[in-house]
Amino acid sequence: MPNTPHQLAEEFPEHLAKIRHLREVDGHFHRICEDYQAVNLAIHRAETDIEPVADLSMINMRKERMRLKDEIYGMLTRPEKVADNP
Repeated sequence: MPNTPHQLAEEFPEHLAKIRHLREVDGHFHRICEDYQAVNLAIHRAETDIEPVADLSMINMRKERMRLKDEIYGMLTRPEKVADNP
């Protein structure tokens, strides 16, 4: 959904190339990005009353989105591993 707030491209515009790269080469990164997008869409649908949820559910979804965003940011900002040349 293009008008859904909090898309990764909006959250980390300076890391777009690295996001694309990591999604292609790192299965874990790809999975947490997919999880982030799913929970973000669920939050958006709840906030716009397309699929309302209870307050506690909304709080838990927002916490999960924040946890995933923190993990994604950590992976985006960690130093690149350089292969050793024997």
